[in-house]
Amino acid sequence: MEEEAALRIVERPRAQRAPQSAEVRAGRGGGIPLCLLVDREASSVTLFSDPEKDEYRERCTRPFGKPITLPAPFAFDLDTADFL
Repeated sequence: MEEEAALRIVERPRAQRAPQSAEVRAGRGGGIPLCLLVDREASSVTLFSDPEKDEYRERCTRPFGKPITLPAPFAFDLDTADFL
């Protein structure tokens, strides 16, 4: 059986400062292997990956302007310069 790719993208508005938004938490147990959080307040992107039970075990954060690598099946560097 072919594995399906799933990536959730969540944007955190400047005014929201919760540690993780409800959308990120909801993805952990929902079979979504990757979640990209665009945090306008912190001027950064965070890729959550490797979900186990109700937690993402890996996270990678990059400031706006630096690329962040999306793993397979996407397998490309996302340029975040336009997020500035």
